[in-house]
Amino acid sequence: MLIDTHSHIDMENFEPRFDEVLKNAKQNDVEKVVIPGVEPSGFKKISEICEKYENIYGAVGVHPEEVNSFNEKAEELIKKYLKNPKIIAVGEIGLDYYWDKSQIEKQKEIFERQILIAKEAQKPVLVHDREAHQDSFEILKRTKANEIGVVMHCFSGSPEFAMECIKEGFYIALGGVVTFKNAKKVKEVAKIIPLDRLLLETDAPYMAPVPYRGKENEPAYVKYVAQEIANLRNISYEEVAETTTNNAKKLLKI
Repeated sequence: MLIDTHSHIDMENFEPRFDEVLKNAKQNDVEKVVIPGVEPSGFKKISEICEKYENIYGAVGVHPEEVNSFNEKAEELIKKYLKNPKIIAVGEIGLDYYWDKSQIEKQKEIFERQILIAKEAQKPVLVHDREAHQDSFEILKRTKANEIGVVMHCFSGSPEFAMECIKEGFYIALGGVVTFKNAKKVKEVAKIIPLDRLLLETDAPYMAPVPYRGKENEPAYVKYVAQEIANLRNISYEEVAETTTNNAKKLLKI
């Protein structure tokens, strides 16, 4: 069995074939799927999907690219939805310096605020960290986010940074990028991190793994991530699947 710990299947492009996507996932041994939030207007839909489908769970949070949508009302919404047992984390939150460096201080402030909300609710955080490794790491350390659990989603740092995260007790989540031929850093990370700190994800509809690279991603394809990691570590697919599933169940309480 597999768990896709990060999949944006609440997006509109999945609506016409939502049940088919879930059927494909089940046929490919994907047991559970976690849908992260990115901005307040999407929280209700995520919650409704979670209530309708037994094996789907959600998270609520404001993505760093959506910081202008974070205000008191958004904060209250996050707190409200975190009372729902099917909403199992705060995310996708963090820092992104790739597209826009004009709001770095605002991103930091809102990232830290949302970590504190997660700590209050005693739920883990799903962290988006793009070209902001040091700042993300410092904020997570300062807020002692490891007390509630940290997932470094779509990990893009060096093997050395990965081990620094491991020392803090963070989990590393890897997706389709690990299957790309030129993804040398990510492949090295997949080889060296302790298996009990690894999670699998798709980040659907983005970054589909080989052999579907360039096409729309979906939860069923997380098996290709597991297979590549097994190949890189020279262990069985079953060991990767079992351990990462147990890791997700333990951390996310699903």
